[in-house]
Amino acid sequence: MSDTLPPCPVCACEYSYELGELLVCPECANEWSPDQETAETEQATIVKDAVGNVLADGDTVSIAKTMKVKGSPQDLKIGTKVRNIRLITPVNGHDIDAKVDGFGPMKLKSSIVKKV
Repeated sequence: MSDTLPPCPVCACEYSYELGELLVCPECANEWSPDQETAETEQATIVKDAVGNVLADGDTVSIAKTMKVKGSPQDLKIGTKVRNIRLITPVNGHDIDAKVDGFGPMKLKSSIVKKV
């Protein structure tokens, strides 16, 4: 038995244990193979907004806090609506690609937006 086992991919419980060749979660009773665990975690990236809502492609969000935009004299104000977002692989923490009215295309961090 290894010193550290991966957490449950369903409920993220850290108390998983080995049962034969499977790993078992004591909280949700999920059973999974350690080989499948790495492939599933790469596909199951969940992006959440500033208050914990799950985001998906095509959602409309609003800016949760005012932020400065590099190269622009204007700030991106709180409450600005951004329509039709696209989730991307994170680049320097920016995991949303969108077109903001008045600013054009830009990448945003999910921690500064709220789902509408």
